[in-house]
Amino acid sequence: MSDDILQRLMAVLASRKDADPDSSYVARLYHEGLDSILKKIGEESAETIIAAKSGDPKQIIHETADLWFHCLVMLAQQNLEARQVLEELERRFGLSGLDEKAAREQTN
Repeated sequence: MSDDILQRLMAVLASRKDADPDSSYVARLYHEGLDSILKKIGEESAETIIAAKSGDPKQIIHETADLWFHCLVMLAQQNLEARQVLEELERRFGLSGLDEKAAREQTN
């Protein structure tokens, strides 16, 4: 498996922004707008939860991949990169989740 799958996928997603909506599922999502992308993330979130409750590893992986994919579409639509999310996760790595959350609450 290639370590750069996120970068390759983000490049494909970016290339679909100006594509004909009839030529690509992602182009259609972009054409329909943010609300459609967010609705799809909601649907995929629910399906991921159901898969996890079922305990079927293959189904969990499949639905999680769908959820992550649609989150990547949303990031690309917002002109953000998967790399930025990975950098945020790296920043948090080794921090207590409770301490990190408390720090966020103090800045709000």
